[in-house]
Amino acid sequence: MCGIAGYSLRSRSALERTLAAQSLLAAIAERGADAVGYAYRRPGDSYATVVKQRTPASQLLDRVSVPQEVDQLLVHVRDYTKGHPSIPANNHPVRHGPVVGIHNGIITNDDELLAPHSCARAEPRMTVDSEAIFAIAAHSRNDARALEHLRGAMATAWLDEREPGVVFLARGSGRPLWIGEARDGVFFASTKTALEVLAHYLRVRLRTRELRHGTLLALEDGAIVRKERFRPDLEFVEHDPLPSVRAPHERDVCLRRLKALAA
Repeated sequence: MCGIAGYSLRSRSALERTLAAQSLLAAIAERGADAVGYAYRRPGDSYATVVKQRTPASQLLDRVSVPQEVDQLLVHVRDYTKGHPSIPANNHPVRHGPVVGIHNGIITNDDELLAPHSCARAEPRMTVDSEAIFAIAAHSRNDARALEHLRGAMATAWLDEREPGVVFLARGSGRPLWIGEARDGVFFASTKTALEVLAHYLRVRLRTRELRHGTLLALEDGAIVRKERFRPDLEFVEHDPLPSVRAPHERDVCLRRLKALAA
């Protein structure tokens, strides 16, 4: 199990961007300790800024830094299945062409889907299955129906550098994805608890709900601007499912540190 989180904020929101990122990261830290990363895009920038490292979340939390003008964020903690974390390109956020994304789940037909694309596996020894999601997004121009080609389990989010200001979220099957809507924007995370942690430290009131299977959302300027449905893979069976809490010590350490950072 991995953990994903992030937000789309209204440009006029006064919420502290770095604290929001740290709150989400600390709250999902229990879901994986093989690698950690985040990505954001400044207004007017052509490319997303990506920060990632092969450590647990506790070794990045204090150094998370998100500029106050940033309104789009992706956060990830990794518990790897395919694509060894010693290869930096396998860790999230993962890039395919103009798309930078994060994923919780397993894609079983990634090699098949990536085979036609010359830009796939662009870095030596890159094998992470999640790249197939972002290839599908890149080559379909973020068409929800194209996600029906994916086999496996999926909760995911991405930025497309051709669509400034937009954060895409999608939930297939087999993995949770919660969203929380507030006056300042839309937040998302693998767990409802993560949104509750954010609401506590940011002092915001959230309307939370679990995203339905087979749903793609486009978020822009802190609001849901597009909603599409697709047929998720409901036939995938995970024969040896991993527990959702993979690093309870990381959760405890990060939440203690978050309390100090927010003081």
